[in-house]
Amino acid sequence: MTASARPDARRNASPHLYGRETAAIAGVLEGGQYGHSDVTEEFERRIADFLGVPEAVAVASGTAALHTALLASGIGPGREVIVPSMTFCATVQAILAVGATPRFVDIDPATLCVSDQLLMDAVTDKTAAVLPVLFGGRPIDLRVIREELDERGVVVIEDAAHAFGSRHGTRRVGADGALTCFSFGPVKNLTCGQGGMVIPRTPAEADTIRRIRLLGVVQSQGERANTTSYRVDGFGLRYQLSAINAAVGLVQLDGFQATEDARRHLWRTYRDALAPLDGVTLVDVDVEHAVPHLCQVRVPNRDEVFANLRGRDIGVGVHYPPNHLQPAFAAWHRCLPATEQAGEEILSLPFHQHLTETDIDRVVTSLEQALKSVGGS
Repeated sequence: MTASARPDARRNASPHLYGRETAAIAGVLEGGQYGHSDVTEEFERRIADFLGVPEAVAVASGTAALHTALLASGIGPGREVIVPSMTFCATVQAILAVGATPRFVDIDPATLCVSDQLLMDAVTDKTAAVLPVLFGGRPIDLRVIREELDERGVVVIEDAAHAFGSRHGTRRVGADGALTCFSFGPVKNLTCGQGGMVIPRTPAEADTIRRIRLLGVVQSQGERANTTSYRVDGFGLRYQLSAINAAVGLVQLDGFQATEDARRHLWRTYRDALAPLDGVTLVDVDVEHAVPHLCQVRVPNRDEVFANLRGRDIGVGVHYPPNHLQPAFAAWHRCLPATEQAGEEILSLPFHQHLTETDIDRVVTSLEQALKSVGGS
């Protein structure tokens, strides 16, 4: 990549590659096994080792991970899934894909994450699962309420799309017993180009997830090669992760410590640079435990500030418009004041590993100027 092509503050997010991904892809292409293969299975083993869990099941995307986890949990029509409105629409679409009903809940305005109490207060007799979102990479410790939810037959499914590598105490997210879903999309902390992972709670659950991701077929690809037939035990989808994507993920995993260090350093650099600005509140990600996926601030007159910064060639974004206000989800609208206020104020600053401290200074200076311009001072 030439210096002129380096992603900078004009980009809100950008993949970070370690330079070996192209060779890894070429190796798969030369080997001739492009779909699910031993490369995919090696990626699963490596992720399981990294997280300190017995098994990890790779799927085609983070959305596929959520959909598969819900299916594996037996969640379907007539049941509710409690979910914060402040998330990407994929979380809600996965709930609808199994025929369940989303029950939107509010968030802690300081973290943009749902709290234990908000989850528990929303549980009804129809609740089949709670689906907390680890927003921006911030870990949520749900161990206290999970015992009570287990007793009530309510499954905890973590949407950890933003949170690969983050920790609960000394343990990585995914290693504390919840059914956890990761995304390895283009701009996630670890990218496969596109991909996802489900962390099952039991061997039986792992087997169910594997069957679902392979169209309900019981036998593995290797087993099917040695028989004249195969058996389909139930509903399934073609959700396998290709060897091409897994090869990229393996390289990314090798470099993940550098990713973790870099993203924490960038977030802290923003924190220090933003501290003197009046009217700007940095959204807390718990950087000591999180591998940050976003750097977000809350500002007055957000839409005007957004337009002003875009005019200054600063790649700001909004993650995310609240889902309970979306036309597609209007049937499940509830009054969620903290979410609605955040939806009017949050602004995602450029955040990727190509940024330099000079880039960050430019972003913060531009933000200060935009606030003054919009405020008329």
